[in-house]
Amino acid sequence: MAFADSGVRSIVNSGKGSTPPKITLAEACKVGDVLGYSSGWKLALATAGSVVQGRLVALKGGAIGDEIPVSPCPVVDGYTGGTPGNPVYVDEGTNKGCITETVPSTASDATTPVGMMLSATQCQFDVGGRADSVASS
Repeated sequence: MAFADSGVRSIVNSGKGSTPPKITLAEACKVGDVLGYSSGWKLALATAGSVVQGRLVALKGGAIGDEIPVSPCPVVDGYTGGTPGNPVYVDEGTNKGCITETVPSTASDATTPVGMMLSATQCQFDVGGRADSVASS
């Protein structure tokens, strides 16, 4: 089965500490979405020309202006077809906030790994733990 991020997810473990930090959203999100900062906290995207590098993961969904808890390293469940041990990346195209096991390959796409699949359905995120990288031409 091919990997899929349907956007319907749940938090298994929020990561470091007992009280996660909160951020104010500049774009609506769902639980488990990868967020980045670009004139406010928005959905991450790997697409060249509109890259928003992943920095945090939403622990709760919210609308523009909402304050939500976030974490750089939660375990998130709700994916399908993942390969345990495979790295994941912020997705490109219209899949803002989602992840993929496929390395974005268009020149200037964001290619920084943001986590690793633990099972077919669970991802251990490590967002912002690496230097930003982009695909070369």
